[in-house]
Amino acid sequence: MENSSTFFVFLAFVLTYLISQAISEPSDHRYRAGDPVPLYANKVGPFHNPSETYRYFDLPFCLPAHLKEKKEALGEVLNGDRLVNAPYVLDFLVDKDSEVVCRKKLTKPEVAQFRKAVLKDYFFQMYYDDLPIWGFIGKVDREDKSDPTDYRYFLFKHTHFDIWYNKDHVIEISTRMDPDFVVDLTEDKEIDIEFTYTVKWKETDLPFEKRMEKFSQISSLPRHLEIHWISIINSCVTVLLLTAFLATILMRVLKNDFIKYAQDEESPDDQEETGWKYIHGDVFRFPKYKSLFAAALGSGTQLFALTVFIFVLALVGVFYPYNRGALFTALVVIYALTSGIAGYTAASFYSQLEGTNWVRNLLLTGCLFSGPLFLTFCFLNTTAIVYNSTAALPFGTIVVILLIWSLVTSPLLVLGGIAGKNSKIEFQAPCRTTKYVREIPRLPWYRSTLPQMAMAGFLPFSAIYIELYYIFASVWGHRIYTIYSILFIVFIILLIVTAFVTVALTYFQLAAEDHEWWWRSFLCGGSTGLFIYGYCLYYYRARSDMSGFMQTSFFFGYMACVCYGFFLMLGAVGFRASLLFVHHIYRSIKCE
Repeated sequence: MENSSTFFVFLAFVLTYLISQAISEPSDHRYRAGDPVPLYANKVGPFHNPSETYRYFDLPFCLPAHLKEKKEALGEVLNGDRLVNAPYVLDFLVDKDSEVVCRKKLTKPEVAQFRKAVLKDYFFQMYYDDLPIWGFIGKVDREDKSDPTDYRYFLFKHTHFDIWYNKDHVIEISTRMDPDFVVDLTEDKEIDIEFTYTVKWKETDLPFEKRMEKFSQISSLPRHLEIHWISIINSCVTVLLLTAFLATILMRVLKNDFIKYAQDEESPDDQEETGWKYIHGDVFRFPKYKSLFAAALGSGTQLFALTVFIFVLALVGVFYPYNRGALFTALVVIYALTSGIAGYTAASFYSQLEGTNWVRNLLLTGCLFSGPLFLTFCFLNTTAIVYNSTAALPFGTIVVILLIWSLVTSPLLVLGGIAGKNSKIEFQAPCRTTKYVREIPRLPWYRSTLPQMAMAGFLPFSAIYIELYYIFASVWGHRIYTIYSILFIVFIILLIVTAFVTVALTYFQLAAEDHEWWWRSFLCGGSTGLFIYGYCLYYYRARSDMSGFMQTSFFFGYMACVCYGFFLMLGAVGFRASLLFVHHIYRSIKCE
């Protein structure tokens, strides 16, 4: 008990540190007239392929006099950020009009490189005093041209910056590319070009503390909020009606069962038992592959704890828009710190199942989720390296992650496993398990595992699918998602529906005298993850414009890992709910 208290105190300290790091202090962003304000060029890439990003100066833009890279945190590197000082000079309160960045002659390969980038709708991203800036690098003239060979390609050569300030703080910045200052890239020939920019400073009364609110308010506009709340109400009404319907049926059937079995106990002993009481001697028989089962339960419990802590950080405002890398940092740190939960849960349950090889069980627990994730990462990181993308992690970052895994994750996993093994918790079965396994009667096809998984996953997925679109559009697009309170409500609905549907299907399985409910309840609970992956296919084909091998592999590769995580997490929730239910109904009857 003392160890668990120490762990949660330490975890609370880490969460407090993450929160403090996420909040910008006004004292860090004070300037006087003429002071240099940091402007960093981040990356460029196709607008519709958010994972396919490249360094800003991979395109032949004007280089600053001294190119200097900004030191980045772990989360920023994981996010694909590679910040370097930009060629523009935007000193505090200094207006500029058509200031020349550089004059250069573009060679034929450089013209072709820019033309290809313009064709793919490349955009750039910069940060000015930690405020994000975007813009397209060019445009394609497609008007009145049906043949792509007639398209004309133009590169923007003049950038206009509008900057708002309040006393000694930068509050807002916007950029626009002047469509009248372009250079034609259509032909393969050398081009002389002069890049210029204009800076205009404007005063505002918006306080520094609220300068990031405009990004959060984008997803809180009345139109968006209305859609979200309609989605929530629709989900709640559907779930409540179906849940009430199933609960009414289940409680009525259970009540009749209890009355029937109570009467059977008073009747002659030679009366044959039927239904779920008939298998009371087998229902608590331990499942096959109990080491794998305990490992899956431990991994799912860890991912559930990880999700809860991430929601806590989101609800207190850590993940405000463009807090670079905060989410990735939190995921890595909290996943490492919660590995003790996985070790304790897996080892404790494995010992309850009378398992003996607890070392193998711990190894399986440690690799069950992180193993597939690591293999997927290796493939996708190699793909990013081939593309020379910023999505490829540098060697130093990979070493840091491996050190976190070996020095934090693994020791905590082992410590949790030792604590679980020594917990001496016994499995409390209300009924004695018979020596010989009772044969399961032949059942209709729709009572087999796959049809039951399909039924179990459909209802929870129907409660969340509308919200999924906004999450996908944020993660795999350029929408901003900040309504974490609504997302938390959806998560609670997902847990309730998953638990209830799994319990209902477990009852029907036991009523059909099928006592192998352990794995079935886990698979049915986790089947929503398969539906989410099916939605990935729909989103890619119908709702996005993603293309290319790299973006496609990143989308389906990492979403496979996310859906697998959902499978483990919801599977653990479904099994725990079913275990409580089965314990309850068999404790309520007299078992010989």
